[in-house]
Amino acid sequence: MSKHKSRTRETRYTRFLHPRWWPSWLGIGFMWLMAQLPIRVQWWLGKLIGELAYRLVARRRHITEVNIRLCFPELSAAEQQALVRKAFHSNGIGIMELGLAWFRNPRQFASITQVHGLEHVDAALARGKGILLLGGHYSTLDLGGSLVTEHIDADVMQRDHNNPLINAVMTRARERRYGMALGSRDLRGLLRQLKQNRIVWYATDQDYGRKGIVFAPFFNIPTGSITATSRIAERSGCAVVPFSHFRREDKPGYDIYFQAPLENFPSGDDLADATLVNQTIEREIRRHPDQYLWMHRRFKTRPGPADPDFYRKQD
Repeated sequence: MSKHKSRTRETRYTRFLHPRWWPSWLGIGFMWLMAQLPIRVQWWLGKLIGELAYRLVARRRHITEVNIRLCFPELSAAEQQALVRKAFHSNGIGIMELGLAWFRNPRQFASITQVHGLEHVDAALARGKGILLLGGHYSTLDLGGSLVTEHIDADVMQRDHNNPLINAVMTRARERRYGMALGSRDLRGLLRQLKQNRIVWYATDQDYGRKGIVFAPFFNIPTGSITATSRIAERSGCAVVPFSHFRREDKPGYDIYFQAPLENFPSGDDLADATLVNQTIEREIRRHPDQYLWMHRRFKTRPGPADPDFYRKQD
């Protein structure tokens, strides 16, 4: 693992001793305590958290209902609502898994984790140009990343948390697993790591506004999709390897998937590239559709100013 850590954020706990940070410390301590529970208990508690959120957090439930309705029109209304509810349960478990990722050693879960397609990573590294791990916002986000560091030596790009103390805990946890936790806008640092033939986890599947995007299909919906993935691959020559991670449904356990690198990428056509990226992520989501972050307004930015706002409630 790389010894060079990111210094762009404050991670010294001594800077958070003032009483105003005590409520945050209390919450972090509670997370640590919950992380010590058996995993079956954590999954049960996570489903309970998800059920409460499903019933009480109306705005996020509405966003999820819209997304599921748009992306799975083949399902009946009852099936769509069942998937919405299950998505809340899965993301509730994901909240519990944050503690596992931040405070437990991933080696403890080696016996219930299976990695598929690691040969694609080995082959791509042999090219010497680095790997951009094309990830997605699955509910196993932090734990999946933590588990995979038992098998590969990688860096990660992260959006810093708004709470500086929680951000410090998150960053320190990730830097224990990864070589470096780069800021989400640190493209120079990303390119530097790729030049050193490093592996960097990178996700593109959120709505970042109108800057630097094309409207490529995602679940057959024209969706604002960033073109930065193509620029990064073009400038670095890196391989773009799709990467996903899911929890099993029948018993506690996890599966990590690496796919073959994207072919003919970048192609020189931003729309074609973004379409390929979206199709790749969509294919992975369909493995376990409930384990995706449907609470995000993925279709907020529309192609035209007159296009309807999917998330506006009708009177």
